[in-house]
Amino acid sequence: MQLLTFYRLAFKDIYESFLNITLVATLAWQDIKQRYRRSFIGPFWLTLSTGFIIGGMGLVFGQIFKTPMQEYLPFLAAGMILWSFVTTTISEGCMSFINADAIIKQLPIPLYSHILRVVARNLFILGHNLVLIPLVMLLVGANITIGLNLLFFVLGLTLLIINLLWMTLLIATLSTRFRDLSQIINSAMQMVFYVTPIMWQPNLMTHKTGISLLNFNPFYHLFEIVRAPILNQSASILNWQISILLAITGWIFAFLVYGRYKHRIAYWL
Repeated sequence: MQLLTFYRLAFKDIYESFLNITLVATLAWQDIKQRYRRSFIGPFWLTLSTGFIIGGMGLVFGQIFKTPMQEYLPFLAAGMILWSFVTTTISEGCMSFINADAIIKQLPIPLYSHILRVVARNLFILGHNLVLIPLVMLLVGANITIGLNLLFFVLGLTLLIINLLWMTLLIATLSTRFRDLSQIINSAMQMVFYVTPIMWQPNLMTHKTGISLLNFNPFYHLFEIVRAPILNQSASILNWQISILLAITGWIFAFLVYGRYKHRIAYWL
């Protein structure tokens, strides 16, 4: 009976956090403004930095993989921008409750609001960085088509965000109890970067074992449902199936963990 009460309170906490989404978005935008206070171009410094990285990596790895720039540079740009969004959200998500220590102890704000704040903040930054993709495509002469691809891009990005919401909730809860977990996750994400097709294209993986490992990589599927429409391609049915299944099972597991330990988070801080 007590456990059911915990889960009911956890659901109420998440529900009320979404009701206060305007406040969360405002706080997230204030975080960005504070970070780039007195800066001339503000968060566009991140966009410029990302653009230089894409340009440098594109020139080098395009030659290494012997892939035409018209094909490789848009692929790399989309991959790097999405990777920056995902890895920063997960990394900051680990510390979301810890960094909100003072607020949690003093104000009766729903705990999940701090998770939404992290995701919203990085979503704003993603919006700035997405400007680079059409610029890169125009630079190399790639085709830009809008229509059904835009719909699939929005659906794919929505599904990616849904998955990030449960991932950050889970790791934030566990990282509050086990402080070393954030370092483990940051190290693991570095390995994930190299085994996920971001710098290299999936069609380079021709060996049967490599293809199997690729299909078992959840980040590959999450990236494909967003990146493929940008590149005027179609994500496979498997990509969508795995991403949807990951969202359902992940949210169930994260909610069970959060409901069980939510009442202890303030004491762990």
